[in-house]
Amino acid sequence: MPSQTRDRIVETTADLFRRQGYVATGIKQIVEEARAPFGSIYHFFPGGKEELGAEVIRASGAMYMQLFVEIALASTDVVDGVSNFFTGAAEHLEETDYEDACPIATVALEVASSSETLRQATADVFGSWLTAATEYFVSADITRTRARTLAFEMLSLLEGAFIFSRAMRSPDPVLIAGKAAVASVKAALPASPGARKRRVRA
Repeated sequence: MPSQTRDRIVETTADLFRRQGYVATGIKQIVEEARAPFGSIYHFFPGGKEELGAEVIRASGAMYMQLFVEIALASTDVVDGVSNFFTGAAEHLEETDYEDACPIATVALEVASSSETLRQATADVFGSWLTAATEYFVSADITRTRARTLAFEMLSLLEGAFIFSRAMRSPDPVLIAGKAAVASVKAALPASPGARKRRVRA
C-alpha cells in the first residue's frame, strides 16, 4: 500500500506538471487528486515539493526515453524514427487538447534559476536524452560529433515546437519542426546504400 500511494503521488504530480507547470501545482491539489493523506507527501519526500518535483522530473524523463526507444524500434531506420516521433508528438498534443506536453522544459523554464535541485534534475534528464539520441544516430553510421549535434538540434526543435503548438493550439509547429529534423538527419547520413539501417539497442 505505501508504494502504491507513493506511485500515485508521483503519477498525479507528473500529470499536473504537464498541464499547469510546477509553480501552479500545490501540495493540497496533489494530495487531493492522488487521494492521499496530506502527511504522505512529507513521509515519502522529506524535502517537500522540491524533492517530489525532482523525482517526478526524473521519472517523466525515463518514461519519455522509453517512448522514444519504442518508436525507434518500430521504425525502419533513423529517418523514419525521427519522423514518427515528431508525428506522434503532434498527434498526442491534439488528442489531449494541447494540455499534455513534456513537463521537463516547462519546469526548467520556471525554476532553473531558483532551485538547484530542480535545475540539476532537468539537466540530468536532458543529458540522458542527448546521450540516447546521439547513440541512436551513431548506430546509423553518423559520426559521433555530428550525431551529438543532431541530438541537440532534434531536441531543441521538439521542445521549442511544443511551446508554439500549445500557445497557437495547432500541431503545425511540431510537424514543421519534425520536417526540419528529418532533413538534418538525411543530410548527415553517409552516402552508402545501407547507411540508413537502424541498429537500436533497447
